[in-house]
Amino acid sequence: MPLLKAEPAGSVKSLEELFAIAAAMEREAAERYGEIAGRMRREGNSALAEVFERLSADEKGHLAGVVHWSQETKGQAPDPARIRWELPETFDDEGAATTDPQLLSVYRALSMAVRNEERAFAFWSYVAARAESPEIREAAETMAHEELGHVSILRRERRNAFHAERRRPDTARDDGPVSFADLERRLAELLDPLVARAGPRDSGRLAVFADEARRYAQELDRSPIALPEGMPRGTPPDDPVTLAEFLTDLYLEAGDILRDEVALEQVQALAGSAIARLAWLRADLPELKKT
Repeated sequence: MPLLKAEPAGSVKSLEELFAIAAAMEREAAERYGEIAGRMRREGNSALAEVFERLSADEKGHLAGVVHWSQETKGQAPDPARIRWELPETFDDEGAATTDPQLLSVYRALSMAVRNEERAFAFWSYVAARAESPEIREAAETMAHEELGHVSILRRERRNAFHAERRRPDTARDDGPVSFADLERRLAELLDPLVARAGPRDSGRLAVFADEARRYAQELDRSPIALPEGMPRGTPPDDPVTLAEFLTDLYLEAGDILRDEVALEQVQALAGSAIARLAWLRADLPELKKT
């Protein structure tokens, strides 16, 4: 279960418990996003304050939906006392609560929100897979489906934020069209210098990722895959983690819209590799870049 830091410590035994867990998760997210929004306001970053305020409002809306579902199904609001075990961590602000607002961006804020929704999806998928009754499985599957819908919406907003940031006068460039092959080549170029700087434990893995990216670029030159509509043109991001995450999203988006079976199989394989690559880079590369 790679999206969660730890497996749930127990299983859901009743709908009342499921509603209580869902409400607790949504309430925590709403409160944490609200706290970050308040900090952004106090420190003068109104653009980010508005992003986190909207995220908080969205989570409050999700909470209201859970409360309504509980009342409609069981005749009462979710009761926190129904939770019998410690829940796994599904919300992570990734330092947004303490990072200098000048180092944050709308793209990064939405990226964090995407990952939180992905963890919630993983949690409910786990609950559904281990449900002991059909009604709990169906309810957990409904929650997982809703979280996946939130992921889709946030990913779309994150892409829009990326496009907007790339169009800013201080960052916009027009160096010609960008393709999947160009992006993989650029990732290899960004990883190459880090191989020499990494220790023995990490240098081998980085070298594999760099070589893998070059191989994918060559494959994509031979069998190009059309980029999803709206892809920005110009120089790719200069941060390897941002670029790896951007590539992952693009592969997943392309997989959603492709109809050609050969191209779909190709992009699905690339998406699987990109997800594994991103997980490692996201976890380990920040520390390597400090050295």
